[in-house]
Amino acid sequence: MVAVEAAARPSRRYALLMAAHDSEYVLKRYGGYLHVFVAAFGGAGEAWHLYRAVDGELPGPDDDIGAYDGFVISGSPHDAYGDDPWILRLCLLVRKLHAMRKRVLGVCFGHQLICRALGGRVRRAPSGWDVGVREVAIADAAAAAAPCRFLNALRERGQLPTRARITKIHQDEVWEVPEGAEVLASSDKTGVEMFRVGEHVLGIQGHPEYTMDILHSLVDRLLAAGSITVSFAEAVRRQVEATAPDREFWLKLCKSFLKAEEDQ
Repeated sequence: MVAVEAAARPSRRYALLMAAHDSEYVLKRYGGYLHVFVAAFGGAGEAWHLYRAVDGELPGPDDDIGAYDGFVISGSPHDAYGDDPWILRLCLLVRKLHAMRKRVLGVCFGHQLICRALGGRVRRAPSGWDVGVREVAIADAAAAAAPCRFLNALRERGQLPTRARITKIHQDEVWEVPEGAEVLASSDKTGVEMFRVGEHVLGIQGHPEYTMDILHSLVDRLLAAGSITVSFAEAVRRQVEATAPDREFWLKLCKSFLKAEEDQ
C-alpha cells in the first residue's frame, strides 16, 4: 500500500483502488496516478491510500475498511465484464462496501465495474471508441424520485448546470444499471454517463480527474498500439483544442459526493 498523508491525524481517509498501471508519462509528470487523483479530489488534512487492485492488492482485515470514509475505483484498459481473478475480487469488495453503505466513486472502468458488481450489465459500445470532450445532460436534481443530497448541495449553490462537458476515453459502456440505481446523466453517444445508488455509490463514465495533457498522452498510446487510426487521433486533437471540459464542475461534484458533510 502506498499512502499520501496530509496530516498526522487525518480528518478523513480515502482508498484509491487502481485498476491500471501507471504509465511512464504519468509517473514522470505527476509521480503516478495516486497524485493525479489526490490533486483532483483530495483536501487538506486527508489521508489517501493506494491499493493496486490490478495486481491483486485490495484492502484487507488489517487495513480496517470500515475506517475509510470513501473509496475511488480508477479507469483501466481492461474490460469490466472480464473474469480475471482481480476483477472478480474487486466486484466482491464493491458488494461488501455497498452492504456497509461506504461511499464508492467509480470512474470509467470503475463506473462499469460497480454496475456489474451490483447486478447491472456492461458491454462493448456498438458505436466504438468515445475519445475527447463530450457534453452530457445532467438530470434535474429537484425532480428526482428521491432526494440526492450531493447534487442538491450543488444546485442550492447555483453550481449544478443542465449540461456539462467531460473528458472521455472508453470503448465499453453501461448497458443496464443495477436495480434501484438512478441515471444522473446521459449523452448522445452513451446512455448512462453517470448513475447513483442511494447516496453512497456514484459511477461516472468520463474522467473528471484527467488533465488535457494526460488525455493527449493516452491518445498517443492508443495510436501507437493500433487501437485508433491517425485520422481518428487527429480529429480528437482538433476537437479538444476547440472544446475544453468543465473540469471544475466535475471536481466539485465528486468532492460533494465523497465529502457530503463538508462545505465545498
